[in-house]
Amino acid sequence: MKKTPQTPPAAPVRQEPPKTWAHHSLYQRVRDALFAAPLYFKSEINIIGVRATDIFTLNSSLGAAIEEQVVTTLNQIRTIWDPERQYADYSFVRRSQAFPDVILQRRQWIGDTDDPMPIILGIELKGWYLLAKEDEPSFRFKVTPAACNLQDLIAIYPWVLSQIISGSPRCLRPFVESARYAAEYRNYWWQHVRESEGDKRIDPPASAIPYPKKSDLISDEPRSDSGRNFGRFARTGIMDSYLADIAREPLCGIEARYWRDFFKVFREGSTAEVIERAMESVKIQIRDGYQGSSEEDIQALMGKLLEMAKMIMR
Repeated sequence: MKKTPQTPPAAPVRQEPPKTWAHHSLYQRVRDALFAAPLYFKSEINIIGVRATDIFTLNSSLGAAIEEQVVTTLNQIRTIWDPERQYADYSFVRRSQAFPDVILQRRQWIGDTDDPMPIILGIELKGWYLLAKEDEPSFRFKVTPAACNLQDLIAIYPWVLSQIISGSPRCLRPFVESARYAAEYRNYWWQHVRESEGDKRIDPPASAIPYPKKSDLISDEPRSDSGRNFGRFARTGIMDSYLADIAREPLCGIEARYWRDFFKVFREGSTAEVIERAMESVKIQIRDGYQGSSEEDIQALMGKLLEMAKMIMR
């Protein structure tokens, strides 16, 4: 007997901490600081040059350093999130293998040494190399909603090298979202939006709480996930609008989406003939994407790509 389709429940609603919360103004300013951070971001890393076939591996080699530098930047722009020095004894601290991996906490012990250091909010911070082979961040977010306070956030910072295949890392406008909403929507998508005939139930950890210890169990676990896709954050659609916008970010005069297609041409083992055909395809995409631009401007953009191709193929 054919089952009657059930009407899915309402999607989760994004919630912010209440305005009556003592640190609500700080929360708003921290959000402002997250968006301002790319303007102040500086890195001592300088890459002389990257082989085209290695361009997609940059996030694994530089991602942690980028994330560390974002935290340093947040502390350096204290005047944005703490203009009156009300939180002078607090700072952002990055932790390894803990959730959230960045916390705003008091820098010195107060009171009884058995008490935990007060934490006001947390940020799950991720760096994402914008020209990576996949068009979206690939990290997994499996944290259960109960482990997220309303003031906790997810911040994803896309980054590139200043001269595309050389130079220093440059951070771009981040994606910022409520961590609890992201966890709730991930589960909603898995159970009610995703098309699947498998068991859609999810088992939460027994007693998760915000700012857990490293040893605490905080991950939701699906009953059926043979493809290991649960928690693939970007696949829920929550970032779709942002990803479409950031793909059009100009990098050295050419939108990021065209750079990504350009680098996909230079795969390991590609012959000169294959590269030439692929380059022609990229040129057509640029012409279509820059409709309304003068022929001179389009030729200038193509010239940049051809010059980069010569550098890569040396």
